[in-house]
Amino acid sequence: MADSSDILAGLDPEQASAVTAPAGPLCILAGAGTGKTRAITHRIAHRVRSGAVRARHVLAVTFTARAAAEMRARLGQLGADGVQARTFHSAALRQVRYFAPRLFNGREMPELLDSKARLVGLAATRAGLKTDRAAARDLASEIEWAKASLVEPDDYAVTAAKALREPPFDAAKVGQVYAHYERIKRAQGVIDFEDMIRAAIWALEEHEDVAAQIRSQYRHFVVDEYQDVNPMQQRLLDAWLGDRDDVTVVGDASQTIYSFTGASAAYLVDFKRRHPDARVVRLVRDYRSTPQVVGLANAVISRARGDLAKLRLELVGQRKPGPEPTVRVFADEPEEAAAVAARCADLIAAGTPPREIAVLFRVNAQSEVYQEALAEAGVPYVVHDAERFFDRAEIRQAMVALRAATRTAPGRETALVDVVVHALEGVGWRPDAAPAGGAMRERWEAVAALVALAEGMPGHSLEEFTEELSRRAALQHVPTVDGVTLSSLHSAKGLEWDAVFLVGLAEGTLPVIHARTPDAVEEERRLLYVGVTRARHTLWLSYAAARSPGGRVRRPCRFLPALDPSRPAAPAPKGAVAGRVKRVMAVSCRVCGTGLVNGVDRKLGRCSTCPSDLDEELLGRLVDWRARLAGVQKVPPFVIFTDVTLAAIAERRPARREELAVIAGIGPRKLGLYGDDVLALVGGATVEDLAEVDG
Repeated sequence: MADSSDILAGLDPEQASAVTAPAGPLCILAGAGTGKTRAITHRIAHRVRSGAVRARHVLAVTFTARAAAEMRARLGQLGADGVQARTFHSAALRQVRYFAPRLFNGREMPELLDSKARLVGLAATRAGLKTDRAAARDLASEIEWAKASLVEPDDYAVTAAKALREPPFDAAKVGQVYAHYERIKRAQGVIDFEDMIRAAIWALEEHEDVAAQIRSQYRHFVVDEYQDVNPMQQRLLDAWLGDRDDVTVVGDASQTIYSFTGASAAYLVDFKRRHPDARVVRLVRDYRSTPQVVGLANAVISRARGDLAKLRLELVGQRKPGPEPTVRVFADEPEEAAAVAARCADLIAAGTPPREIAVLFRVNAQSEVYQEALAEAGVPYVVHDAERFFDRAEIRQAMVALRAATRTAPGRETALVDVVVHALEGVGWRPDAAPAGGAMRERWEAVAALVALAEGMPGHSLEEFTEELSRRAALQHVPTVDGVTLSSLHSAKGLEWDAVFLVGLAEGTLPVIHARTPDAVEEERRLLYVGVTRARHTLWLSYAAARSPGGRVRRPCRFLPALDPSRPAAPAPKGAVAGRVKRVMAVSCRVCGTGLVNGVDRKLGRCSTCPSDLDEELLGRLVDWRARLAGVQKVPPFVIFTDVTLAAIAERRPARREELAVIAGIGPRKLGLYGDDVLALVGGATVEDLAEVDG
């Protein structure tokens, strides 16, 4: 038996317990920065070098090729060459390709699709849907979720409803697209990545000779990031194991942030129930972050609720003390971005390499203001796992539409933001119509960022606005070999930096506006926890009280103790419209009493899921009145009132000016201009009656 005592050198007691645990089911609950990769690679090496297992009989699976490569490198350094460390997809591909002649009647494995986009687009057309690239991506994501969750096309609509999915189209239509996609694949003789894993499962469950050969080869299993497995991957793991139980799983329920893809931490939570004899080891010593950062991470996750909170870990910082996390509140997003850029410049000047600094945000559409601020401050940056803002197809299309609109745009007497919205409606963007799909919603939010910029430039012409956009687009194209990382929180998982800026921590952004269920809100909390635990030394947290100068005040993120929304609201930013703070900060559904965050819901005064009491006859009169008035004033109808504002009036039917004034979108100016007419219409007057009075 080879000496493996050096494997235990330098391990803490909990890591050593995980490394030396006997064969059988082992669950390692490993908090952020606690050395989980070190623990599992040393466990494998210890077992191999002690002679307990042979390297070629071990299969370690993880979720990214990068993580698998790192695991192989570490195992090689520890003297455990020959261990297979692969992703689920890579392991399944290798096995299906090897056994293809037995599985496919003597033929080689069918061609593997690199992308679903083309076939999904064709399937959508056959289902009667018109789609673009973003819609096709969202449909592909729904199909991937369904297949990962072992849901067949006929069951999609019902299962999606039970899972509270928000599909990009009607669920029945998505089910039809899924069915057509499967037929097209079969007709063309190709398979996708999910088919490949299903083929591996089928090979093991239905072919005894294949199962016997694979189980003879792989006898000991290690699964990293176990909180991220989906039902299909768990079924493959069960098929690999057969009736054996020599499996080590490693995970952290507090870092479960991919449930929208089908990942489920339930397997981690239920591991002890499924394996009553399992040992459980908790790694809580954090070697990544300072005690100050660790303390904030603990505070954020300590308020978690639900089943996953049962496995919450209280981390203990092991590094020397560092600075307290900085918490800042700014008047608006441009001021926030400028302050972040200035602080980045200071850190770089003091010796922190730009590559060791990251600015993290909830949605990619937030990146543009930071790209511009960093460029103007002369700070190089790189955008991680995302297109540069002005390179996005929808932004290029929007800028073309805005430039075209300069030829017919009204003068400065019409608010710039109204002119911009009108121009963007010509390319299909509507301010009160955020779509449900992930890619389509992100595209909508990116264009919404242009509208927010217009809100911050009152008094400017559309031509001046388009010139400003062109200037910003030019600024983003600076050399960025070694730069500050700009990344979404999802893309930042698994990474770490010396200094991290968590920005835009306002309600509606984090938690994101479409997180409407308790489980979805808890996932948003975990997303912030992941962001906090990316920082080694310096941590900055901030939010802007308003999106743009003079804008409406927003609530701070509910997950941060330092920004607890139960505390008094921050003072209104300089230039904010007086009297709006109270209405915007506390709007509740008049039907169920739930607090409202979504802009459309706020205007309507109710949740989108609560029943409507719209007076359609009144709405018709309001629309006719607005059209007549717009013709007289020679302005687009939305300049008077948006469609949603008219719908809110037709639902609420205000009888007094005070009741009309509380509807979002009706400020003092519009109340003075149109209040009497609106109240008269609500009272039963016709458009003709008002025309006679005006005459």
